[in-house]
Amino acid sequence: MNPWRLKLLSQLDTLGTIRAVAQAANLSPSSVSQQLAVLETETRTQLLERTGRRVRLTSAGLILARRARSILDHMDSVETELRGFGDEPSGLVRLGAFQSAIHTLAVPAVTRLARAYPHLDVEILELEPHASMPALRVGDADIVITTTDFDEQPLGPDLDLVPLATDEILLVLPPGHPAGRGPVNLAAFADEPWAFDIAQSYMANLALRLCRQARFEPRVVCRFSNYMMALQHVEAGLSIALLPALAVDHRRYDVTTRQLATPEIRTITAAIRRGAPPRAAVRVVLDSLRRDPTVPLPTP
Repeated sequence: MNPWRLKLLSQLDTLGTIRAVAQAANLSPSSVSQQLAVLETETRTQLLERTGRRVRLTSAGLILARRARSILDHMDSVETELRGFGDEPSGLVRLGAFQSAIHTLAVPAVTRLARAYPHLDVEILELEPHASMPALRVGDADIVITTTDFDEQPLGPDLDLVPLATDEILLVLPPGHPAGRGPVNLAAFADEPWAFDIAQSYMANLALRLCRQARFEPRVVCRFSNYMMALQHVEAGLSIALLPALAVDHRRYDVTTRQLATPEIRTITAAIRRGAPPRAAVRVVLDSLRRDPTVPLPTP
């Protein structure tokens, strides 16, 4: 069986459509269909069936797709061991992380590793929680830093989780805002202009839920996929925002933060695919992430 075709089949299980697989693999849909047809010939098994205009996996296709990821991981592990004879962690590790975790967790970890393991290459990918799970499951990332609180992309039994930190959601206000001191009730800010993340992202959905729990619909005046732009907008007095504490850089932006009267705390977690034991390079990246002394660890 051709490993590349196995990856296409695994992506079909995760992404759901031939078109989505084609976009992820930078191929045409017809090319993906042709390669999957070749895989059926290689395995002498019907892996796909058509239902109207859509294609779905047969029972055999599902079994092979879900075994394919561990097969590919094992091949990667063997290749790495052969390259370095297992003497030290080496090769490429793709680390996906959401925006505020990149500068607080990912970059410090990679900096430490660069000094200790000169033959190890860590590629950092910016992946928000709604994108990190699909990337991990199809093999576009080896490790992701995500949150266990993102209901739209549940963490299933196919993944192993390593708790890293906790992060409180804060109300971010312009300097001099008359919000008073101490924790705040969001209902008091119902008439304010709000800065939100892009629609359907983790923080956009979370902020909307918290506002609705306070019994108001926020007046969203801007949407940014970059926390720095949101902080700049708030600093200018044009909006207020709900942001994770890790995202608020008080050294660069003159903003005020307040805790919520009902605290909202997310758990930050590293996730890897379950199956074959993680190769040495993946293990040392996980160890470096776990040993970061600058962020609070989750409470047991």
